[in-house]
Amino acid sequence: MLKLYNTLSRTKEEFKPIEEGKVRMYSCGPTVYHYMHIGNLRTFFFEDILLRILRYNGYDVKYVMNITDVGHLVADSDEGDDKMEESAKQQGKTVWEVAEYYTNAFKNDVIRLNIFPPDLYTKATDYIQQQIDMVKCLEEKGYTYKTGDGIYYDTSKFPDYGKLARLDIKGLQEGARVEYSSEKKNITDFALWKFSPKNEQRQMEWESPWGMGFPGWHIECSAMSKAELGTHFDIHCSAVDHIPIHHTNEIAQSEACSGEKSVNYWVHGEHLDMGNDKMSKSLGNFVTLQMLIDKGYSAMDYRYFLLMAHYKKKLKFSFEAMDAAKSGLKNLKGKISKVIQESAGQNINNGINNSENFKNYKNRFLQSINDDLNMPEAMAVMWDMLKDENLTAAEKAGLALDFDKIFGLKLDEPVQENELTEIPKEIQELVNKRAEAKKNKDFKLSDEIRDQIKEKGFGILDKKDGVEIKKISL
Repeated sequence: MLKLYNTLSRTKEEFKPIEEGKVRMYSCGPTVYHYMHIGNLRTFFFEDILLRILRYNGYDVKYVMNITDVGHLVADSDEGDDKMEESAKQQGKTVWEVAEYYTNAFKNDVIRLNIFPPDLYTKATDYIQQQIDMVKCLEEKGYTYKTGDGIYYDTSKFPDYGKLARLDIKGLQEGARVEYSSEKKNITDFALWKFSPKNEQRQMEWESPWGMGFPGWHIECSAMSKAELGTHFDIHCSAVDHIPIHHTNEIAQSEACSGEKSVNYWVHGEHLDMGNDKMSKSLGNFVTLQMLIDKGYSAMDYRYFLLMAHYKKKLKFSFEAMDAAKSGLKNLKGKISKVIQESAGQNINNGINNSENFKNYKNRFLQSINDDLNMPEAMAVMWDMLKDENLTAAEKAGLALDFDKIFGLKLDEPVQENELTEIPKEIQELVNKRAEAKKNKDFKLSDEIRDQIKEKGFGILDKKDGVEIKKISL
């Protein structure tokens, strides 16, 4: 039985699809004006885990993800330039060139991280008419009003506005959530359609019943999810920062237009914890997947790192943590490579002529992943299983490859020769303690730990971007 934490109810609920055996799922995809940073990629990773678990449970999933290539303004307050137009000006390219370049960059990151792509990517610019039609629907039902810069949604007309984020509308102070606008009737009102500036021509603009302009950011997801999944579907997911504004506005638009509940399960993932410095594309201080690769980590090292925390908890990023993840994955692949070699010629198809012990691990794993995607617990099952001397090599190999349908670490790929050396847990713990000593500038302790590591048969080489651990001859 699969359970998911539903942001709408603030409880962990048993998942029950609208249509038996089938799931319709929508995800807020990238705004393609820049590269995705590793915090963004954590969201798409958790959605990949959710997709894999749904399919592992036998569901037929239709998965749709949008590509925002127009309409996302610099501020969620409906002010500032369109992010796409601004990026194009900075780079001296057309908006269409910027959108294509960063869309391809995003899809490349998806491939490298072994994230299953959606069944359908929906680009906002391909659904302009559907967005216009939804604004017309809201207008006909009395939810809109016109200002000097666009058509706005009147949130006071929607009784349940803010139910997803549990917003205290009366308690909101002007300017706390959005910039003050003298033309807005309510501080939570938002743009459905923005008028093009009269003194300049935008690269992306369209004719509409209200004049030349472009859609607001929030309307695209409501229009595209309706077009591809219907007015009522199973799961909508993204990161937690979308709860108070974007997803709150989606619900208001979709449900006001259709007159029915739009989504049954709202599932949100937490951010990476980068310490005091928040990653910001505008400030240019963000880390991309390519930057990690340039520093000597693989995309699978980062994927393994992400598996170390529950999707609803913040995960603290550091290069020391990446070093630990790299070593951990190396150890895991070494053990699995060993059991695959030992079981050569044997049947490792899981579930066929296997012991009760085998079946217990299979059940433990299923219970872990179905408990709101509990990846740390599922990984603990993997390690317990590999250490169990009561399982045959074939059983271990079969279970490991079956579990990797969820982990997505490509554990069936051949291990490179330099990856075969296993780093014992006690050595990894000493490496971590030494990193902490160096961080505290206790260099005497750091040198003592280095000697301890050497006495145990391992060498540690400090590099600019971390450490390399190798087996040495004593």
